[in-house]
Parts: sequence; structure tokens; C-alpha cells
Amino acid sequence: MLVLSAACAGGGSDQSIARTAAVKQGWEWSLDSVRQVVGAVRAGKRLKPASWPGGAKVAVLLSFDVDNETIPLRFGEPTVGALSQGQYGARVGLGRVLEVLDGRGIPATFFIPAVSLLLSPEMAGQIKASGRHEFAVHGWIHELNTAVPAAVERELVQRAVDTLTRLTGSRPVGYRAPSWNMSPATMAIVKDLGFLYESSLMADDVPYELEANGAPTGVIELPVEWILDDAPLFNPQGDRYSPPRDVLQVWKDEFDVAYREGGMFLLTMHPHVIGHRSRIVVLEALIDYIRARPGVWFGTHRAAAEHVRPLLQAAP
Repeated sequence: MLVLSAACAGGGSDQSIARTAAVKQGWEWSLDSVRQVVGAVRAGKRLKPASWPGGAKVAVLLSFDVDNETIPLRFGEPTVGALSQGQYGARVGLGRVLEVLDGRGIPATFFIPAVSLLLSPEMAGQIKASGRHEFAVHGWIHELNTAVPAAVERELVQRAVDTLTRLTGSRPVGYRAPSWNMSPATMAIVKDLGFLYESSLMADDVPYELEANGAPTGVIELPVEWILDDAPLFNPQGDRYSPPRDVLQVWKDEFDVAYREGGMFLLTMHPHVIGHRSRIVVLEALIDYIRARPGVWFGTHRAAAEHVRPLLQAAP
């Protein structure tokens, strides 16, 4: 039995509407309020290229959210057991992931909360060793960005950028919100800090330009999906558990349709989740399954965003 756990709650468009939403049901809102909420951050121009680098038919983007201990730390009430579960990511899981990727010459993007890298700075060298992978921002301490004041959110993202730049030797150009959501301030922060791309939202299967209040932002969205994330599928929910090979079939089916459509297959994983023994074999099998097809391009998120960026200025 395949089990998908609940994801996360959505946010409002601005502080006043968020307060209104707290006391009114959606059916009580005016149409103007609905449009304002829906239009705050929305999918704009579709950025599907005619082909991917090298004339490839489909793009495969593998990403890893290296959360480790920051999941229990972010709420300020960690337990030793939860911290040990997170430490597995740096201690064991990351090594297994890199062995699979580097043994097959596959690039990937690693979204890392800054505190995660500060706790285990050796991860930077391990990830950099092959010269293929990309570092990207995933918050300061996996904070719930929808629950902090705008000024605090901005300061935490800036601090994360500065920390990753110092520890990895290059400034990250990609951002993924720690909980795959945006506060009323997030879009402006992402734009103001000059990120090339964002990867937290779910309005398409291929890249698109983000719009804010009806205006194009120039920021490229590389969309995610909870079905294409190992954590909600693999993590036990009460007495329910998704056997890893059931999840493998879901991901194969997702790739098959992306291949048929000439689109993009973007998968999100976590070293402390996918790095376990019965799960790493699923990653191995999936990559080998994909590599058996002709016309597949494996790339980092940055490379994919740079490839579609000219479409921002192209005629509709």
C-alpha cells in the first residue's frame, strides 16, 4: 500500500488578507479578495524548451534537501532521538547518495539549511569532490518561513546565503523554501537577493516564470511535488508505511510520462531518508532505469534554469 502523508498548509497574499482569512471562510470572501490572494504569487509564462542541452528529449533534475538535525531544531524543542535520526543524513546517508551519483557521473543539486552545514562542515568537501554538484539555499535552520516576521525571514535568508558562500566557495543562485511554501514576504526576498530560480511551488511539471500580483518577476520556478519527494512517501505514518519498491514504481511512471511529453522530471530526496539501505537501492534502480532511455539529460537545477532563461524574453 502506497501512503502519502499530508503536506503543508498554504499562506495568504498579504497580512491583511491573512488576518481576514483567519476569521472568514473562503465562501465569505469577496471575489476581489479571492483574486488578490490567488494572484499574489502565481505561475506565469511556461518555460518549456523545444529540447534540453545536447538535444535531449527530457531533463532529469535530482535534488537533495540536506536537512539533517534542522528538522527537530527549528521549533526549539528537539529530542535526542530526533536529532540522532537527522544526524544519520551526514554520518551515513550523504555518503551513500554520493556513491550512487558519483559512481554514475550524475550531477545533482543540494539544498542545505545553513545550520546543517555548520554542524557538519565536512559535507561541503564531500559534495564538491566530483565537481558536478550544485549548492543551493534551504533556509537558515529549516525555519517555518510563513510563521516569522518579514524582516526576520529576510535576515535569515541573507544569513544563509552568506554562510553557504563562505563554506562552499561560491554564491548560491537557487532557493527552496524550507517547507515548500511562501510567506507574504518570500517572493520579494527571492527577487531582491537576486536568485536565478526558486524551487518550492507546484503549478506545473516544467519550468515557469513566477508572477507577483500579476507582474512578471524574472524568477524561474523549477516546480516540485509531494509525490516526487521521498519524505512523505517513505516516512511511516502511524501504522502505515510505503514499501520503497512501491515508491519506485510511482517515480518510474512519473518519469515515463515526462519522457513521453518531452518535459522535466524533478525529484526531491533527503540523505537522512533516501540514504537508508532499503531505500538507496531504489535510487540506484531509478537512475539505471532512466539512463537506459536515449535522449535523457541529467542536470543541476542551475543548469536547467540557465537553459530556459532565454525563454523569459522570447515571444509568447
